[in-house]
Amino acid sequence: MNQELKNKAINLLKQLIETQSFSGEEDKTADLIFEFLESNGAKAQRQDNNVWSIHPNYDVSKKTILLNSHHDTVKFGSNWTYDPLIATVEEDKLIGLGSNDAGASAVSLLASFLYFLDKELDFNLIIAISAEEENSGQKNIASILPKLGKIDLGIVGEPTQMNMAIAERGLVVLEVEAKGKTGHAARNEGMNAIYEALQDIHWFQNFQFEKVSDFLGPVKMTLTQIEAGKQHNVVPDFCKMVIDVRVNELYSNAEVVEIVQKNVKSKVKARSLRLNSSRIDKNHPIVQKGISIGCTTYGSPTLSDMAMMDFDTVKIGPGDSARSHTPNEFIYLSEIENGIDRYIDLLDGFRF
Repeated sequence: MNQELKNKAINLLKQLIETQSFSGEEDKTADLIFEFLESNGAKAQRQDNNVWSIHPNYDVSKKTILLNSHHDTVKFGSNWTYDPLIATVEEDKLIGLGSNDAGASAVSLLASFLYFLDKELDFNLIIAISAEEENSGQKNIASILPKLGKIDLGIVGEPTQMNMAIAERGLVVLEVEAKGKTGHAARNEGMNAIYEALQDIHWFQNFQFEKVSDFLGPVKMTLTQIEAGKQHNVVPDFCKMVIDVRVNELYSNAEVVEIVQKNVKSKVKARSLRLNSSRIDKNHPIVQKGISIGCTTYGSPTLSDMAMMDFDTVKIGPGDSARSHTPNEFIYLSEIENGIDRYIDLLDGFRF
C-alpha cells in the first residue's frame, strides 16, 4: 500500500513539473491536484487555485491538524541546462522546476493524507495545497483559512531534509525617507537630504536589537536600496531608502517598526506587517514526536506560508532549501519515499 502511494506521488510530481505553475498562474496544476484527490477517494474542494480536502471522520470535538504545501513556482532563469518544464529522471534524481520547492513536499503530504483516509484518528486532518506562496499573493493559503474552521496545528511542507523547523524568520520591508531642502550646489544653501540620512544609515548599520533568538539569532536589518536627487547641481531635498528586516521569533513586525521609528529622524513606513516570524514551544507534542522519530529541530531563515498562520506550526519536508530557485533544481526520488514514511510516522498515533 505504501509503495503504491509513493509511486502515485512521484508520478503526480512529474505531471506537476511538466505543467507551468508560476505564482498567480497555477490553475492547471490546481486541476491536477483536485483530480488526484478525487480519483483516490478524497473529497476535494477548491477556491481560486487553492485545493483542499477534509478527512471524512471530521469531528468538531477534536483538535485539527492542517497539512499544507504550495504548488506554485518561481519563474526559471536562463542558466538551466535541462528543460525546466520536463521531468527528467537520472537514476535517483528527478530534475525539473518546482521539484524541490515545494513539489516534493506537496505530493508527499498528499500521499500521507491518502494513507490516513480510511483510518480513525484522534484528531481532524485537513490537507491544503495552496497557491501564490512564492509571491506572497492575496490568493494564497491565508485566503482559504477562514473556510477550514479552527486549526490547532499546521504542518507546512517545505524542503528541510525532513528535519523540523520550529521557528522561522519574519520579514518587514521599510520605506524610509529623509527630508531636506533644495538649493544650488555651487552656493552654501539648501539642506542636503543625503547628509540628513547619514545618521540614520549609521543607526541601521550598527543597532542591535536586545532579544537574540537561540534558533534564529538577532534581528537583521539591511539597507538594500537608496535614491536621492534629480540633478548634479541641485542639493537633494529627499533621500529614500529601503530596509530589509529579517525578524526573529521574539519580536512581532509591529514591535520592530515601533523601535525603528523611535530611533531614527527619517519618516518610516512598513510596506506590510503580515509576514511575521513564528515559533512553537519545544515541548509541544508534535515537536517531541518529531524528535522521537529522528528529526533535528532548528530555526529557519527562509520565509514560508507559516507567516500566514496564527496557530502553532512546524515546517518539515523532503529536499534541501539550498536547491530552491536554482538552475537544474532537483529532488531525489528516495527523499520523497523517505519523506512520506516520516510524515506517516509523525502523524501515526499522534495525540495533542
